[in-house]
Amino acid sequence: METVYKFLFAVLILATLVVEEAAAATQHAVGGSQGWDESTDFTTWASGEKFNVGDQLVFKYTSGLHSVVELGSESAYKSCDISSAVTSLNGGNNVVKLTKPGTRYFACGTSGHCGQGMKVKITTAAADASSGTTTSTPASSSSPSSASSSPASTSTSASASATAFVSHGALMATLLLAISLFLVLF
Repeated sequence: METVYKFLFAVLILATLVVEEAAAATQHAVGGSQGWDESTDFTTWASGEKFNVGDQLVFKYTSGLHSVVELGSESAYKSCDISSAVTSLNGGNNVVKLTKPGTRYFACGTSGHCGQGMKVKITTAAADASSGTTTSTPASSSSPSSASSSPASTSTSASASATAFVSHGALMATLLLAISLFLVLF
């Protein structure tokens, strides 16, 4: 019976680890409550967000009216050259994962919309807990992003200190899991 309790304890620790890892990523609803729409001021929206590696951009829009294209360069972004799109999404509810530090450029693929400001420049910072800072660098107009579909939820970005706390918590949970498994096995 004692072995069963030890096993259940190990499972509980593992579940805690999974929940903490999931909590580390933030989903950013592009455009806030207005979503991916030509009436949204994406520059203002982006200036209030902090983007870290592991976060996700969530694009919600009317499929058929708008789309999301990722542009490969700043010059394509500035000139709204959507013919050079790296990725194109049109499902109406798309998620783009921010997998590495750097700048990415998104625009609406509907003719004329990018030129009307439907584009956004996203600068992703490394999730470095020691720096305590992240930046977002919006351009004069806005744009959407691309990747997979069906986000779980949308929320605002977390602070770097919260990310550091979660990372520390995940490390502690891993350590507790290792100790628990040791106790179960020996």
